[in-house]
Amino acid sequence: MRKKFGGKSRKMTFLGMTALMSAASIVFNGCDSKTDVKEFEKMTLQEHPAVQTAPKIDDDDVESDKRIIYLTFDDGPNQGTENLLKILNKRNVCATAFLVGKHAYGSKRQKDDMELLKNNPLIELANHSFSHAHNKYTDFYKNADAVVRDFDIAKDSLKLYDKIARTPGRNIWRLNNINVTDIKSSTDAANGLRKAGYKVIGWDLEWRPSQKMTLKGSHEAMIRKVDSIFLNDLEKTSRHLVFLTHDQYLRDADSINELDMFIEKLQKSNKFVFRKISQYPKMNDILN
Repeated sequence: MRKKFGGKSRKMTFLGMTALMSAASIVFNGCDSKTDVKEFEKMTLQEHPAVQTAPKIDDDDVESDKRIIYLTFDDGPNQGTENLLKILNKRNVCATAFLVGKHAYGSKRQKDDMELLKNNPLIELANHSFSHAHNKYTDFYKNADAVVRDFDIAKDSLKLYDKIARTPGRNIWRLNNINVTDIKSSTDAANGLRKAGYKVIGWDLEWRPSQKMTLKGSHEAMIRKVDSIFLNDLEKTSRHLVFLTHDQYLRDADSINELDMFIEKLQKSNKFVFRKISQYPKMNDILN
């Protein structure tokens, strides 16, 4: 009997179910093929590809024994953005970049990195505010109208035509079927974004930084956390895991290698499909 994606996943050790598959069998990742990349490079696009047309995921899209992982990276364009793109291109895996508007104009390098992000078909662009709250989160969320204006400025300046957003410094969800606010003083601002038509997405698992602002811990430890989330039914949506880390943590060789190995081993397990965040369940539903 096929189990629906809306139900909670069965309690079983997930990554340990099967031995690692050979490298020749890992290209089931839901991303563009190499041919697609070449065709894309022939096109002359003024805007990033629209995400509204992304197909929805349902029971018939993905085999019942597989799980969906959404790789998301915040605060770009930033230090580490080029390294991130090298990893994604190497592994041919798609991801979503939650952009900070002011970073796109912060320096020549950031402007160049913004162009790299826009022109890469593996990357989907989404809104992470214009100001990133000036890193003063408590004050930022006190004024709900100002929060919406900040996201509108980012949307317009970055030409983001789908209103998928992530709040700076907060793990907030506002979809038709998920309503979560991690810090309650941010509730009015979150509701204001939803009322303005933003689909606010948080995360299920974050790869946090060390004190040196590099990735903390090993890829093996992160894979065990992925396993634990699916085993204990901790995803916001069953069988769908939103993963978060930040561009700026990918500046040193060790961090770059750890993220690369994390993705490679998830691929080789042959148990995961990688998708862009616009394909998350209910993401494209019209907000009530």
